[in-house]
Amino acid sequence: MNILVTGGAGFIGRWVVARLLEDGHQVWVLDDLSNGREENIKEFRKLPNFRKFIKGDIKDTTLIHDVFLESFDICYHLAASINVQDSIDDPRTTFLNDVVGTFNLLEECKEQRTKFVFMSTCMVYDRATNQDGIKETAPIKTASPYAGAKVAAENMVFSYYHTYDLPVTVLRPFNTYGPYQKTGGEGGVVAIFLKNQINGIPLQIYGDGTQTRDLLYVEDCARFVVEAGYSPKVNGEVLHAGLGQDISINALAKLIVQDEKLIQHIAHIHPQSEIPKLLCNFTKARKLLKWEPQFTLEEGIEKTKKWIKSTDLI
Repeated sequence: MNILVTGGAGFIGRWVVARLLEDGHQVWVLDDLSNGREENIKEFRKLPNFRKFIKGDIKDTTLIHDVFLESFDICYHLAASINVQDSIDDPRTTFLNDVVGTFNLLEECKEQRTKFVFMSTCMVYDRATNQDGIKETAPIKTASPYAGAKVAAENMVFSYYHTYDLPVTVLRPFNTYGPYQKTGGEGGVVAIFLKNQINGIPLQIYGDGTQTRDLLYVEDCARFVVEAGYSPKVNGEVLHAGLGQDISINALAKLIVQDEKLIQHIAHIHPQSEIPKLLCNFTKARKLLKWEPQFTLEEGIEKTKKWIKSTDLI
């Protein structure tokens, strides 16, 4: 198939591109490099099935129209503003990128009948209320402009499914981590903790550290994303992916450093948008896609640590 991946030079996007190339598809990548890095896809550029890297913005309708002069079977839409604090400080930029940019792509996909796979987020939920975890039918709580923009974009995606019969799937993976994730700023907690541990720097935890996360290794996430694009069974559906077990940030820190003297608690930068308990129920993905995670948290952490040590990120 001919496949477009927006945000394909980003953390998860890079792994989605790798999987698609491994499966033998022709792949185009569109990325403005605001979050992604060209180095993330450098190894793919020499492969015959890697057709083109386009540096560009999904808000640029002329550019998007020109990109879609190619005929695509699937568009995996991962490009987005993803930083919660940035969305609080500058909600307009997040709205324009995550909602208007998504609309621009939907318009082109509608013309070509291109299947549209939209990467949303587990941050649209309130909290897990029991050990069964959060199902796709759980109540929504848009506690940040980032979550609000993602829900707005999801609604546009589903409107094209209902109005134009466009094949679409909305994905809400839980907290994904692994190689190629940024290790600073509001990058992933696992990557930041590991970098600090390697450098002997104390691990800083926002708030009391009792908040929990369901941590999904990135290769499992990429397989989930790719398979959702392949399967007509999930057209018109919302799907989750996660490990199916949560861990408190305190316990995660102890798992990584062992020495509690190297763990510090600091004031939370956005407590109003914190989700106290994130635990994924991926029963639906298991049923419809036959998907389930293959890597344990310990295996994923070890693979991520090995990668960080092998890069210039330390």
